[in-house]
Amino acid sequence: MMRIYDTARQSVVPLELRDEGKVSIYVCGPTVYGPPHLGHGRHALVYDVLRRFLAWSGLEVTFASNITDIDDKIIDRAQRENRDWADIAVKCEGVWWQAMDRLNVSRPDLTPHATEYLGQMIDLIADLVDRGRAYQTSDGVYLSVEQVEGYGLLAHQSLDELRAGGGERELVGAEKKHPADFALWKLAKPGEPSWPSPWGEGRPGWHTECVVMSLDLLGEDFDLHTGGLDLTFPHHENERAQAVALDKRFARRWMHHGFVELEGEKMSKSLGNVTNLLDLMDRYDARAYRLLVLQSHYRSPIEVTETTMTNAEAALGRLDAFARRTAGLSGRADGSVLDRFRAVMEDDLDTAGATDLLFRQVREANSALDRGDDDSAAVAATTARELAAVLGLEFRVESSDVPGEIQDLADRRQEARAAKDFATADTLRDRLAQAGWTVEDSADGPILRRHGG
Repeated sequence: MMRIYDTARQSVVPLELRDEGKVSIYVCGPTVYGPPHLGHGRHALVYDVLRRFLAWSGLEVTFASNITDIDDKIIDRAQRENRDWADIAVKCEGVWWQAMDRLNVSRPDLTPHATEYLGQMIDLIADLVDRGRAYQTSDGVYLSVEQVEGYGLLAHQSLDELRAGGGERELVGAEKKHPADFALWKLAKPGEPSWPSPWGEGRPGWHTECVVMSLDLLGEDFDLHTGGLDLTFPHHENERAQAVALDKRFARRWMHHGFVELEGEKMSKSLGNVTNLLDLMDRYDARAYRLLVLQSHYRSPIEVTETTMTNAEAALGRLDAFARRTAGLSGRADGSVLDRFRAVMEDDLDTAGATDLLFRQVREANSALDRGDDDSAAVAATTARELAAVLGLEFRVESSDVPGEIQDLADRRQEARAAKDFATADTLRDRLAQAGWTVEDSADGPILRRHGG
């Protein structure tokens, strides 16, 4: 059974499913006001791999991830650039999907847009007001957190502790009854987009958007709510609070992934080091970022530097060399390895351990070929391909960077080495060198590099 670290319980617990054989997942999606950054990329990759693994395990996965297409950030950009807010949202969403496709991230089953749910959001807010758990001020409607049992569960802080030092992003508003009360409906200022409501023209608060969409699409008591650590409080806490205030059962489990670090510092707009994801993929193989994410546990920070990305590209080179070498081999996958892979992944999504298993299979396939054991090589190669598919790693049998004649020399040299014809292998190495290429032998197979590259 899949076990994950549940933020609410602060421990690794079984992913107990509401419906046998089915799993419902809600992933907080992007606010489309600019290009995606590296944190967005990690976010998408972590839950893409989780989804792939659960489906491979035989579960029927319903994967919902929203698009926040109305938000203060979108409005602020529209006003700065004197542009239509909807045009910004549409174009930035297009850029988002472009980035996801390049990362080989599967599209969600359900992609709700906040602007499609305005009527349901107004109904939810009205219900909260009628119950006495929300109230109107001169600038909008707020949830009274003192009316919510267990508020602070995900932050692991009481209301008094939150008042004293936490959640400063929400501790604003002169008319609020409690500093942590948060906006459900924001009355529009002149020139801002707005929609009619019983409380005046305005727009929903961010936290209300997600609770309405997740409950509508997945139903009460859905299995898993996910996102980055930065969403734990106040966003996810405030989603949960609205459901609790309505006496509804919300997510069974809460899963949060770690930060991206650049040169040892957490990626942060305040530090000016938010790197554009598309720029990274223009500079490096897009698969390298997936591999870098896979090689770290999802709850740990990852460091994105020239060294870590270059190392990931080198590892991809070994995988691609393996794929070319074993392209004609097929067999059954090794069931014992698949069982180990399943056990590793079910242990709080240990992708680092799973990736290690993949590279072991690559080494076993190469070693078997070196000793002329094609049958064993076929089993290892087939197993490696299956593991890679679950992890979303694609192999490239044909390399656009290596000319065909150079690849042919490298393949002939590898065949000579396997036949222990080292004189021929050395001659072919010299020919590669004369053509400007170096071949490096590794446990995972040969790697070709252009001189000076």
